[in-house]
Amino acid sequence: MMSLRFYFCILVLYISITIRTQCRDEICLPKDHVAFFIFGDSVVDDGNNNYINTTTGLQSNFAPYGETFFRYPAGRSSNGRLITDFIAQYAKLPLIPPYLHPGYERFIDGANFASIGAGALDETNQGMVCILSNYVPGILIRNITHLHMNLVACYFK
Repeated sequence: MMSLRFYFCILVLYISITIRTQCRDEICLPKDHVAFFIFGDSVVDDGNNNYINTTTGLQSNFAPYGETFFRYPAGRSSNGRLITDFIAQYAKLPLIPPYLHPGYERFIDGANFASIGAGALDETNQGMVCILSNYVPGILIRNITHLHMNLVACYFK
């Protein structure tokens, strides 16, 4: 059974995503800003498993994956783009990178938390895939603080 802490983290994440800001400063987001957060398995994983120690059966960073669109193995379980790439394109967002991509901390446009082989339960392929409950608390703390500072800057400027 999920703990109360986990549900609280999900609630805070939901609230932080739905808060809209409006101001004239560059650090604030426009009122109609859209972000895309992706959770799932191989159907929507765009390369998180490339950055964890797992078997090659749970990775897609070799040929022929990605060769049609990207011209190199992109970590997606597809020869080209995923459905999430088309949705991001339709929403006029850049391609959403994997959460574990080194140096990626720009969650303003969203992030992809999907992992090939992941299941609904943490016990599914444990130790070989990205487990959401391992990442959510850290994401919330880091991004809620950043969001709070942006809101303060917007409203008191």
